[in-house]
Amino acid sequence: MQLRVWLPLLGWMLAACAPLGAPPRASSQLTTPFPSVRGGTETAVAPIHSPTPSPLPSLTPSLTPTVSPTPSFTPTASPSATPSPVPTVESLKATVTADLLSCRYGPGAHYLYLVALRRGARLTLIGWTGSTSWVWVRNSPFNCWVNAKFLEIQGDFRTLPVVYPHIAKLPITPYYPPTAVLSATRQGNTVTVSWMPVKISPGDYENERMFNYIVEVWRCEGGQILFDSIPSNYELVSFVDEPGCAEPSRGRVWVQEKHGYAGPAEIPWP
Repeated sequence: MQLRVWLPLLGWMLAACAPLGAPPRASSQLTTPFPSVRGGTETAVAPIHSPTPSPLPSLTPSLTPTVSPTPSFTPTASPSATPSPVPTVESLKATVTADLLSCRYGPGAHYLYLVALRRGARLTLIGWTGSTSWVWVRNSPFNCWVNAKFLEIQGDFRTLPVVYPHIAKLPITPYYPPTAVLSATRQGNTVTVSWMPVKISPGDYENERMFNYIVEVWRCEGGQILFDSIPSNYELVSFVDEPGCAEPSRGRVWVQEKHGYAGPAEIPWP
């Protein structure tokens, strides 16, 4: 009974005397401590070898390319468009659309009155001024001027020949002398003209609305020569005349009375 007790005790004492920390037997296989998993089975990961660094290739400096200058663009002058000449016709047919239309001796509402034309009257137009809406009408015994705004015209009246002032003439009065231009001055684009007075007798007025003088000017505006007739009861007018026209501006002063016109007095253009 005592022998059975001491035998286990003796075995325990011998085990306690064994040396601690004996090194484990070295394994000839290296395994990765973190196995990868593929398809449910573990596979060993091959050891990673650090690549041997390759020497950097030496850089040969390249030559800077020569930049050719960009050729400058020289615009080629395109030929200027020459406006096509408007074909001229000898005459046009027209019909009066106003109830009563005045036909006058000159191309404007302030020239002397010749005859009245009723609505529906048929006319033959034979000329115009070149820049206004007044047209010259063949009328017996004297041709006269009407405003094209009150006509129905078969065609374009601007295709008619320009007849004023070289062909269509104002009637000259034998009863009054022409005036004389005193001055023509310019301030910028404004021209001012003055002339000597000519007194008209009260009995020689066509009506109470008649003007004593009519100043006709061919002036430049917007690169074009425009015709204007300026009525006045005083010996002074001003108007605009710009530079830039191919032909020179010009003008003249008429004295007006019921028998006709005295003059003209040419304006010495400033």
